[in-house]
Amino acid sequence: MKKIKVALAGCGRIAVNHFESLKNLQDDCELAAVCDCVPERAEEAGKKYSAPVFTDYDEMLRKTDCDVVTLATPSGLHPEMGIKAANMGRHVITEKPMAVTLESADALINECEKAGVHLFVVKQNRLNPTMQMLKKAVDRKRFGKIYAAHINVFWQRPQSYYDMAPWRGTIKMDGGAFMNQASHYVDSLYWLLGEIKEVSAIIDTMARKIETEDTGSAVFRFENGVIGSMNVTMLTYPKNLEGSITILGEKGTVKVGGIAINNIQHWEFENYDDDDGFIEKCNYQPPNVYGYGHIPYYKNVFATLRGEQTAGTDGKTGRKSLEIILAIYKAAKTKKAVTLPL
Repeated sequence: MKKIKVALAGCGRIAVNHFESLKNLQDDCELAAVCDCVPERAEEAGKKYSAPVFTDYDEMLRKTDCDVVTLATPSGLHPEMGIKAANMGRHVITEKPMAVTLESADALINECEKAGVHLFVVKQNRLNPTMQMLKKAVDRKRFGKIYAAHINVFWQRPQSYYDMAPWRGTIKMDGGAFMNQASHYVDSLYWLLGEIKEVSAIIDTMARKIETEDTGSAVFRFENGVIGSMNVTMLTYPKNLEGSITILGEKGTVKVGGIAINNIQHWEFENYDDDDGFIEKCNYQPPNVYGYGHIPYYKNVFATLRGEQTAGTDGKTGRKSLEIILAIYKAAKTKKAVTLPL
């Protein structure tokens, strides 16, 4: 079987998860090139993972024989860079969020469709064993009527984190705590509970010297009547405390917590199911808040490109969570409830 050639742009914080995933899947793929505008970072990645090194993205696209381009660059660059790859016939994998505006997200989706290439948006948290178990319980209607769903993202990002790169904490390239750090958790709400019809929110920049929010809360009303909330802060002392989701229903209560929804902390239903015996086996200790989901994510990408599966999270799925985040920001800015779709 021909190996799928992957070129990766952006060798920063999240890139390690991509590199290690590709390394684990080397029977299916090979790393064709790495690129970063910081030469030292690109050289280090190229040396460690034995790949050609580029500091210019356009040059990498011209000179690299690859099937797929992975974008682990600042969020605001994803659409422009993805469109360039699509126009050269390369499939596109973009880290979350796929864009910071709906207009640029739509442009990326449209250009990929026009070019006849796949657009994959990374949503690896869906593939965590704890979240797979929770999704199964929701789909099997074990909760009965679901009343409420609550998410907490209590993390720490010191000022030094934002100062490490000029794009961090900017509206144009980063987007904010909901847009960047908590993006996967917004996706979890939609994935688990369906369409959201109304959002209210408060956000603030309470401590960090950045353009975007470091703290905020949002309240949701879902089309099925569920009430949801989401509390996000990057100011937790002294380190990441919790990334959790709690679902409350008439016949069940579940909390998946830990620092990154990696630990099922409460699992109780009115009726027994054989899945209940596997709860402890689902829990795991992640090396960081990103977890282990990138490996199964890439497995799905490669299977999709071989025509064996369909994409788990494509451009339209990525757009959905972006729209919810933008509704949160609009609600906070206008101090009014915002209805979806925007």
